[in-house]
Amino acid sequence: MLGLLVAKLLPGVLGIVDKAVEDKDQAAAIKARIHELAVSGQLKELEAAAGVIQAEAQGNWLQRSWRPLLMLLFGVIIANNYLIVPLFNTPTADIPPDMWDLLKLGVGGYVVGRTAEKGLKTWKGG
Repeated sequence: MLGLLVAKLLPGVLGIVDKAVEDKDQAAAIKARIHELAVSGQLKELEAAAGVIQAEAQGNWLQRSWRPLLMLLFGVIIANNYLIVPLFNTPTADIPPDMWDLLKLGVGGYVVGRTAEKGLKTWKGG
């Protein structure tokens, strides 16, 4: 969440530096430091998220499995609505907008989390 905010605000902040600092070398140095701090903050956020996932993975079966089970349930509902219903004219399951948002967040969080985890391993050299 913080990373998204930083990504939205960063271009504006860098533009302000260009307008406020007349010396181009000094402006470039300030912008480089701001960019470094933004990336560092995003890495810390990703490391914290990875820590949560690792802590859950070390817990009991239900603690490790609740996210995949929830995503599996969503997959069954979507398969029902878009595969089973058209073929067999069965009733559809209503999908409220909040559920779609949760599904996008869950799938996106998993993809971003795995990407961050692999990226951090590569970045740390292990």
